[in-house]
Amino acid sequence: MDTVTHALIGAVLYRSIRTEHLPKAEKRALLFTSLAGSELPDIDVVSQLWDTGGQYLMWHRGITHSVFLVPVWAALLTAAARLWWRVADKRIFPLAMLAVFVHITTDIFNPWGTGYWEPFSRERVAIGTVPIIDLVMWAIILAGYLLSRFGRWPRHLVFRAAACLLVLEIASQTVQGLIVKHSFADRYDQVVLAADFLPGSYKVIGKQGTTVDIHRASVWSQPVLLQRLTSAEQADLTPLFAQNPAARTLYQWAPMVVVVDTPERLAVYDPRFWDRGGSFLYESIDK
Repeated sequence: MDTVTHALIGAVLYRSIRTEHLPKAEKRALLFTSLAGSELPDIDVVSQLWDTGGQYLMWHRGITHSVFLVPVWAALLTAAARLWWRVADKRIFPLAMLAVFVHITTDIFNPWGTGYWEPFSRERVAIGTVPIIDLVMWAIILAGYLLSRFGRWPRHLVFRAAACLLVLEIASQTVQGLIVKHSFADRYDQVVLAADFLPGSYKVIGKQGTTVDIHRASVWSQPVLLQRLTSAEQADLTPLFAQNPAARTLYQWAPMVVVVDTPERLAVYDPRFWDRGGSFLYESIDK
């Protein structure tokens, strides 16, 4: 998910707590825990500052998004909240656990994925059924805010209902996406998904030998072939990896790559992010 969505989810978590009777310091500590816990795993973006070997793809959403680090992040947030606001609310630690867990778990449904099982596995968990920015989730949160602001229902109950709807949205997107993916399974050796911004719509990328097809599909309509690509599977990528370390990282990181081998250029790119004639995850060298 993007930074804004994570922050909004953190706000939902905070608003789901009954805070009317609490002192101001405890309210602030709980708000800090909800928002910071919902953003903290993305602290890995600072690794761009010292990345000279093209490893940022591996580091971003890597170890900081490991499920095994959830209690570590929660302990740090709890300590920070208690030191700053001098409160010992027993809800702070479980709230921090929940906020961090929700962050790293929602991210596995995006095409980008996370190192969910690091350091025990370097496999990228990327289900690809929910877009980075899910406008339906934004609409649910906005509706929750409006109902809590102008409705008659208790605020914490409204936002608990909103949280349940967010879970249902992710579940609905995922069930539909997996059904679509399964419908392509017998056509290709490998199939990956990348959710579109339109709810229930997916890019399905299938690879068979040297052919890579990109379809747009949903459970409600017939698939449409958007692009057919050819991958130079027999190309020697040694010079590319030697001269452009980021290409090796991309090759290891992506569940599927397309290889380009022309008289002018040697390159690899991730077809999940193909749009308007190219992929923004593209690494190359000139020959």
